[in-house]
Amino acid sequence: MLKLRKLLHFKRSNLLYLVISLGILLWCVSVGSAFTQAFAAKPSHTLAQSQSIGPLGPNRSTVEAGKDIYLSTCSGCHIAIPPEVLPTETWQELLENPQKHYGTSVPNMIRLSQVLMWDYLKSNSRPILLKDAPVPYYIEQSQYFKILHPRVEFDEPISTKNCIVCHPGVKDFNYRTLTAEWEDAP
Repeated sequence: MLKLRKLLHFKRSNLLYLVISLGILLWCVSVGSAFTQAFAAKPSHTLAQSQSIGPLGPNRSTVEAGKDIYLSTCSGCHIAIPPEVLPTETWQELLENPQKHYGTSVPNMIRLSQVLMWDYLKSNSRPILLKDAPVPYYIEQSQYFKILHPRVEFDEPISTKNCIVCHPGVKDFNYRTLTAEWEDAP
């Protein structure tokens, strides 16, 4: 009889441990699943549909924060070009698809950074000039770039690398200061 009691007691305590272990396991799986869904989820709306951080849209502080993030993110690999050079639609496409950034991927792009940069870029760029014109993805395709450089003839393909030839303040995001050759150009 004593052996039977010990055996039943042993089984009850094992059953309790088993139930507790299963409860913990189920909790861990559900929490892990929730984290996976949260981090893997794609936003259900585009940046263009975003109302920015606040209910009233972009404000001065979010635009300035977006500029800071834009400058630090973009100048990590190349010079940051002024938003005015490319149309709003180009910036939207680049921000919504950071994994397709001119044949590479922008690392560590998080949604908050995208929204803040969008506030800055949207506030400082313009829509495509012609209604049915294709979205330009390269500087040399941009009508705005051509308008901003009416008298400039380029000897080589246009890229962010050759901006510094005429704009010595590029590293400080100063595109208004020109080299002596262009300072007094008609």
